[in-house]
Amino acid sequence: MEVKDGVCLFKRFVSLHKSQLESSGVPGHFWEILSKKLINQALDAGDTFSILKIEYDGEYEDSVPQNKVVVSCEGGVKKDDPKHIYLIDHAWTFSVDKARDHLREIPGLGQRMAKMMNIPCSEDEEIPSDDLIEAVFNEMWRYSQTYAVGAISDVEDRLPIWYIMDEFGSAIQHSNDPTFRTIPLIYLPEGVTYTLLFPIKDVPKGGEVTRDYVEGPFHDELTRKALLLPWIPASFASVSFKQEEPGEAYFLEGHVAESLPNLGNFVNLQPENREKLTVFAEYKYIHNYLTHPRFVITEDENSADILWYTKHFKCYEEFSEVFPDKYVNQFPYEHVITVKDLLSIVCRRKAEGTEGYNMETLETQPLWLPTTFNLTTELPKFVSYYQHRKIKGLDNHWICKPFNLARGLDTHITSNLNYIVRLPCTGPKIAQKYIEDPVLFHRPEIGEVKFDIRYVLLLKSVSPLEAYAYKNFFLRFANLPFELKDFENYEKHFTVMNYSDTAVLCQMLCDEFIKKFECQYSSKWKDVEDKIFTMLREMFEAAVSKDPSCGIAQSPQSRAVYAADIMLAWKTNDKGERDIQPKLLEVNWTPDCQRACVYYPDFYNDIFGLLFLNEVKDDVFQLL
Repeated sequence: MEVKDGVCLFKRFVSLHKSQLESSGVPGHFWEILSKKLINQALDAGDTFSILKIEYDGEYEDSVPQNKVVVSCEGGVKKDDPKHIYLIDHAWTFSVDKARDHLREIPGLGQRMAKMMNIPCSEDEEIPSDDLIEAVFNEMWRYSQTYAVGAISDVEDRLPIWYIMDEFGSAIQHSNDPTFRTIPLIYLPEGVTYTLLFPIKDVPKGGEVTRDYVEGPFHDELTRKALLLPWIPASFASVSFKQEEPGEAYFLEGHVAESLPNLGNFVNLQPENREKLTVFAEYKYIHNYLTHPRFVITEDENSADILWYTKHFKCYEEFSEVFPDKYVNQFPYEHVITVKDLLSIVCRRKAEGTEGYNMETLETQPLWLPTTFNLTTELPKFVSYYQHRKIKGLDNHWICKPFNLARGLDTHITSNLNYIVRLPCTGPKIAQKYIEDPVLFHRPEIGEVKFDIRYVLLLKSVSPLEAYAYKNFFLRFANLPFELKDFENYEKHFTVMNYSDTAVLCQMLCDEFIKKFECQYSSKWKDVEDKIFTMLREMFEAAVSKDPSCGIAQSPQSRAVYAADIMLAWKTNDKGERDIQPKLLEVNWTPDCQRACVYYPDFYNDIFGLLFLNEVKDDVFQLL
């Protein structure tokens, strides 16, 4: 069969794109015409549609549409007619962190976007002004769409891709009862992405082409109303922003069910009485640095006394019955503290018995937890809280992060509400109040920079609670002076530089940091650290205060190591004085401990000695 055979080409098209088409809900009767249009790059929407400029009497608000698209062909458009599927080109494709650079560097882009968005600009400017770039960046959330390439294994290549359709696509207006759908499709042979436009209703000549800007099922109309805020402004001031803990189903959603150990099997489980303990470890630094004479590394998983995995372990009941004398480095349902949205829910338990927030300052409780909202389940509450802060003139910068990504991936810092409410369409995220007044550290060669602190935490028992902090904490520093602007500048607003090939990594031992910190501030580090240890103790208390799956379960066979990332913020105390308030950012599962091993070669000897032999060194560990 010849390559040009239409049947052969169509079969190949279907084999490559079937999953995309089916998951996006493109009806099958459009597929064959679509394949031909993609092969021929046929952008023929102009034969069927026209863009009309909307004229207004008097003044109009910036948010009202300036154009609309109507059917202009004789006979109109029939939803069952296979020829009525169209390709819309993309005017701009970008990642958010590079958007300003694109506007600044790509010739004509800034002016084209400004014209599309009805932003006044001079077409004579070769390089758009900073003010124009900011105006486009702030307005573009009403025009931007997004997709992700889910089949790629590298998480960085699967990050959301944003795009803005051309002038035709961007002129299509919203309707709650739309006549058409638009969905992105990656044409794989050429690696080009188009937006597909096809009818879901019969539309006569002169009828308007509309689409639903926030497609998808929603649990309630308030959430849909919040998602439509970029196009239809609304007040949420009457919506309560008080947060309530969700039920057990929420804690289980998206997580593999875990069995619980048979607690009757562990009457005589005392590892410290054994002469030697064999360790099977999937983490290479344990092989390199665990030199304690009472531990022996083994490659035989079945014969090991201690199993130290870097993969999730779920089968605690079977483990307790088949291997009641073995240990594993995880606790059942520990994800309640290692997943960002669950951590915030758990920590808010320490606010029980209070209103949960201060009516005057809107500070939420506990003070050591940054105010956090789930943008999927609590979006109306978040919008209400945001609008109340705006009414009071309070800072409204937020950092929005995925539940389960690290290294700042797909993380956004902004005070733009339209920007924030668009982010849930790229996957589940939390919005956490950005620390606008952090305690800074003076780097002589740079100036005042952000820093964060990492404490390694050890959980030995849930009932009774027995948890420790490794006293030698670890530090990470930003590389540029802190300012409450330029939020796409990673080295100004983030501190994790380990994964960059170009960023300078500032390394400092905690003893040196303490000396310099106490020289820079009147606060004694011991006072700050006492607050940190109290905060960490309360976090664990909250995490074990409820039964699984809403809390960490007891398991005598379990021992665990986590890492807590902390920042320090300034707050005004009851005396009207500036005071330091620790803020818990996140808790990490199976943290990278390479630096701990390099700085402190006995790190794993001390860790294993405490967890399995009751060797508690007061100069190394703090009981929480």
